[in-house]
Amino acid sequence: MSYRVLITDQPWSNSDIERAILEPVGCELIEAPDGDEETLIELARDVDAIATCWAHVTANVIEAAQNCKHIARLGIGLDNIDLTAATDRGIPVTNVPDYCVNEVADHALGLLLACARNIAYFHLRTKRGEYDLKAGPTMTRLSEQTLGLVGFGRIARNLREKAMALGLTVIAHSRSGNDYGTGCEMVSFEQLLARSDYVSVHAPLSVETEQMFDVATLSKMKQNACLINTSRGGLVDEKALLMALRMERLRMVALDVFRPEPPDLSQPLFCHERVIVTPHAAFVSEQAVRELRKRVARQVLDVLQKRRPEHIVNPEVWTDAHEP
Repeated sequence: MSYRVLITDQPWSNSDIERAILEPVGCELIEAPDGDEETLIELARDVDAIATCWAHVTANVIEAAQNCKHIARLGIGLDNIDLTAATDRGIPVTNVPDYCVNEVADHALGLLLACARNIAYFHLRTKRGEYDLKAGPTMTRLSEQTLGLVGFGRIARNLREKAMALGLTVIAHSRSGNDYGTGCEMVSFEQLLARSDYVSVHAPLSVETEQMFDVATLSKMKQNACLINTSRGGLVDEKALLMALRMERLRMVALDVFRPEPPDLSQPLFCHERVIVTPHAAFVSEQAVRELRKRVARQVLDVLQKRRPEHIVNPEVWTDAHEP
């Protein structure tokens, strides 16, 4: 039996890893030239599975994919897949929630240190020919400061351990309030904002969390705190962020995620010397990307060969009809 698998987009140069796993069992890979909805609707009409990284698999795309048996997310978050539409069609959706935990935690910690020690700030100034220690914002000993984690999933818990090793006090807020047996102090969102010198965002993007960092929220943060976002760009109101920087409400900001992506880097926020910008790089390491791609390809293969894949996010759709 032959299958057709649509790859909507990929931030790597080829599909060799996916081909090595899927082509030997009769899968033809279709690579979309771009991830816009019109293109995906046309290409999805006759596919058996869809694998997507950042492209939006909308209800219209899912409706067009009448033969689709599986939608796989090349990543953790699910905000670019219409999960309701997929579930209504009985299509299992999978992700890989545990593949880049160390990488994102390391990146968030690196951004925190770059903020704390003025590394990016001084780097920019010295590259411009200015060698002036006094020009930077005041630096404070880490062991006398507090890191607040918004969201307390795998990545946040990993970051907590690393931050504590540096002497930071760590508190967290999550909707569930579950500390997962870590003993971490769980606080309200308002308490976290008021107490934290660094706020690192690890929440999923949803209707409830969209632009959770707006004018009102940023005004409640501790004076001269730093905001770090390695989760989703839509969690932060970028206009409010720029306003907070200009009003000296925030000491520094570090962003790895944006909306849209890529962002318009000519915008004032990204040109501000107290804003650190990295190109959605937190998840990347050679090992993490290889692991992600292999696991997603095997998820696709499992579904097409009627085996239950790992990490089904809508398990209610997996019925006896999916079994051999």
